Amino acid sequence: MAVTVADHNTQITHLGFIVDGNRRWATDQGREPQFGHKQGAEQLKKLAFHVNKLKIPYTSAYIFSTENWKRPKVEVDFLMNLTIKLVERDLEELFEKGTRLVHVGSRGDIPEKVLAAIDRAVEKTAENKVNTLGLCFNYGGHQELVDATKSIIESGVAAEDVTEQLIAENLYRPELPPLDMVVRTSGEQRLSNFMLWRASYAELYFTDTYWPDFDEAGLDRALAWYDQRQRRFGGN
Repeated sequence: MAVTVADHNTQITHLGFIVDGNRRWATDQGREPQFGHKQGAEQLKKLAFHVNKLKIPYTSAYIFSTENWKRPKVEVDFLMNLTIKLVERDLEELFEKGTRLVHVGSRGDIPEKVLAAIDRAVEKTAENKVNTLGLCFNYGGHQELVDATKSIIESGVAAEDVTEQLIAENLYRPELPPLDMVVRTSGEQRLSNFMLWRASYAELYFTDTYWPDFDEAGLDRALAWYDQRQRRFGGN
């Protein structure tokens, strides 16, 4: 049975998506990888609307990793242009419904026109209050921890004063809370460098469904699964 706003009891503050399987989905359709990425972007839009209706406060989507630059140039260029379209047009209605966009990742290496489009969307939605969508773009969990460490060192903090709280405060977008659940599509069962600090006690939901086919009903099943989990944090 589908989860509705009225009967949704999931106590999720931060939901993570590892949006995997776009290229394999395209291959199954006899199409080029770009076709899969385009359909994947459409699915992200649909699920972002669903999360908005369910009023889950924070969602982070892993859409382009620091490792993805190694892909063929034609595919990377397509993803860059697709990201511009996503933040400037495809998510416009979502932003009007009160979703705030934040960029989670390193700003280095991102083409100027892509970064400018992301920055415009972030600034435009800065005062939105319904929920927050973290766009993990040019993101890597290892790099995030390296950058956090550099920031702490540059601030002059003594080694004995470094705490978990201080590290958390120096992550990308420190207002994002720890992840409650990570959903990964396509049958792979690993985090692939996604939010390693915030995912330390997250529930991990894996599905064989490729991302372009992971719809609202699929997310409802994931949320129902989460509702049955008994979360433990090392103390019980």
